[in-house]
Amino acid sequence: MADVHSKEIRSYNMSRIRSKDTKPEMLVRKFLHKNGFRYRLHVKDMPGKPDIVLPKYKTVIFIHGCFWHGHEGCKYYVVPKTRTEWWLNKIGTNIANDANAEEALKAAGWNIIKIWECEMKKSFLKTAMANLLDSLHKTSQ
Repeated sequence: MADVHSKEIRSYNMSRIRSKDTKPEMLVRKFLHKNGFRYRLHVKDMPGKPDIVLPKYKTVIFIHGCFWHGHEGCKYYVVPKTRTEWWLNKIGTNIANDANAEEALKAAGWNIIKIWECEMKKSFLKTAMANLLDSLHKTSQ
């Protein structure tokens, strides 16, 4: 099946996809700051380069895009109908990299919080933020 967009349009669309400072990430960062948490961003020398690192709580937060990280059972994770094999390989590699990073971080004694893009939608946001706060309070004890 051929792509529905021209090569130029597809290239432009893909160039607009960011790996950091995404809307879900910014929502979490604003929430944390407002609640008195201080953090570091995208620490390059940590496995998986976590989106948010809270050294005081020995906790990292990964904010995963449902499509890019293969969120099973999520309506935002739909395998493309074009280049399906390539996409499944790409997403599978991302999932494997996530698992390796989490394993290395756990072995180093870090707590891991994973937040999915779909949890940042308006209808789930309040619950997701309450769960995040609860998780952070548990790690501080």
